[in-house]
Amino acid sequence: MGRLLQKPETKEVSEGVTIVQAITKGNSPLEFVEFKIMELTPNAIYSESLVNKECCIVALTGKINVTVGEEIFNDLGTRDSVFDKVPTDSIYVSNDRDFKLEGMTKARVALCYSPSDKQLPTKLIKAGDVGVEHRGILSNKRMVHNILPDSAPYANSLLVVEVYTESGNWSSYPPHKHDQDNLPNESFLEESYYHEMNPPQGFIFQRVYTDDRSIDETMSVENGDVVLVPAGYHPVGVPDGYESYYLNVMAGPTRTWKFYNDPDHEWILNR
Repeated sequence: MGRLLQKPETKEVSEGVTIVQAITKGNSPLEFVEFKIMELTPNAIYSESLVNKECCIVALTGKINVTVGEEIFNDLGTRDSVFDKVPTDSIYVSNDRDFKLEGMTKARVALCYSPSDKQLPTKLIKAGDVGVEHRGILSNKRMVHNILPDSAPYANSLLVVEVYTESGNWSSYPPHKHDQDNLPNESFLEESYYHEMNPPQGFIFQRVYTDDRSIDETMSVENGDVVLVPAGYHPVGVPDGYESYYLNVMAGPTRTWKFYNDPDHEWILNR
């Protein structure tokens, strides 16, 4: 297994609380992005104190309550499966704050982190406020839920989106990258991909490669895996018969998404 592919590793951290993915600076090549997938049983409690980083809490499936300081947000979550294909509720929590999660039902939660030193208000991102986009043509079709896009003013570094790619299609395609601090043409953003498949026994392929091929890994990605993108192009291909879901977390020194297409493949946009 390459260093960019992270398999689930189940760890029970307290009664009813299980971490199944934990991407940290200590176990990944990323400096700006950290990430967790957590499962909670009904009434289970998880608490965390943020130090010099911000967090976007995404209610992937099930129902949760979230407490941030004195603010309480109840009954968050809209889906039994991510493949219900409807937006869900999220909470943005700024640096140096405490938060608590409580499972109302069995729930799966994503915690998306990036460094931050400027405190901002806590923000409830309601499902109804999440922008939905349909992108691509031919065999390059996908649907995007913009949870925390660069147009949203209530984060310092984090960008968070959900992407659904149809059976037999490609996404993050033509291959593009955002690994140069060269605005306004390109921004430097690290990225993580949390993947699920429908049906769950499926797989997708993801390649991560740089122009000089100092990074060049092609991965067979299964349900629950995370792919890390410290730099380079990162296309995703979905086999026939399966649907792909991934949750993207991006962060870098400037909270702007400006990407650069691989010139060898950009021609397909002109078909």
